[in-house]
Amino acid sequence: MLENPYYTADVHKDFTLISIGELALEEGGVIPDCTLAVRTWGTLNEARDNAILITTWYSGTHQIWADAYVGPEHALDPEKYFIVCVNQIGNGLSVSPHNTADASISASRFPHVRIGDDVVAQERLLREHFGIERLALVVGGSMGAQQTYEWAVRFPDKVLRAAPIAGTAKNTPHDFLFTETLNEQIWSDPGWNGGEYASNLDVHDGLARHSHLWATMGFSTEFWKQEKWADLGFASCDAFLSDFLEPYFTAMDPNALLTMAWKWQRGDVSRHTDGDLAAALARITARVLVMPISEDMFFPVRDCAAEQALIPRSELRVIDDVSGHLGLFAINPAFIPQVDAALRELLAAQ
Repeated sequence: MLENPYYTADVHKDFTLISIGELALEEGGVIPDCTLAVRTWGTLNEARDNAILITTWYSGTHQIWADAYVGPEHALDPEKYFIVCVNQIGNGLSVSPHNTADASISASRFPHVRIGDDVVAQERLLREHFGIERLALVVGGSMGAQQTYEWAVRFPDKVLRAAPIAGTAKNTPHDFLFTETLNEQIWSDPGWNGGEYASNLDVHDGLARHSHLWATMGFSTEFWKQEKWADLGFASCDAFLSDFLEPYFTAMDPNALLTMAWKWQRGDVSRHTDGDLAAALARITARVLVMPISEDMFFPVRDCAAEQALIPRSELRVIDDVSGHLGLFAINPAFIPQVDAALRELLAAQ
């Protein structure tokens, strides 16, 4: 397979690769050398109680957080906190189908990874590499929200505060089906050939169709009716697709996207409690701010609110954004100030 220039330090800056060794997986099998791509900001204090963990979403890396969410002007302030962003397994920077060094794992035979595997790997990294036993905050959007919930349920004594943004603790049947349609655009491309040698160049057309589905569901109906793409400097809907969404997804490795999609579809903290979601969420001892996006069609407010009602010491805080789920990319100038205000309030809570 050709090396993909998208997954380089030229595009995604200032990260370090850290191996946590062999990782046994929930679905069986192992990743012999689980290497995580990590970005940090700030300084861990002597008490080691100022650590914040950021988790990443589908297709995303630490870079969007560096560009839009972290800085002295934000709630995620590196002058106050030691902030660690761990790229999820399979996102192209951390160990993934196209970059694993283990000869027994190829692109088409990369093992199934669950959200829980990410969280176990992150906990080991924080504890063994940084000496962090408790987190002042775990925050993440979309698949990052799934990891945030997993942290709060799996390691309740290690999480003081949690902020799942635009995501649920248990994936819905509709979301599973939609994600499957994303996968089908890759699988149906004539260049796919089972994935053994597939690169983004082999399945460019499938990845382009994949991006069009994101246009349909990632952005809200109001985003398109109000022609909000014009606020981003695009002359037309077609230009927004061809010059923004298509280049974004066609640059990526299809096997990385499929690895992330598989665990996204199966995100479910209730597997810890024999399918009882209420019992799983009752385990959470952290202060939790559940933060859905008002126009999100992946994780609508009603689904997030139903889960929030089951979480002790929690509150629902809706982010008002016409963009929909992909408001996470901070394309609306009003988005980040709402996130900052909510996170500042949460971080101040005891």
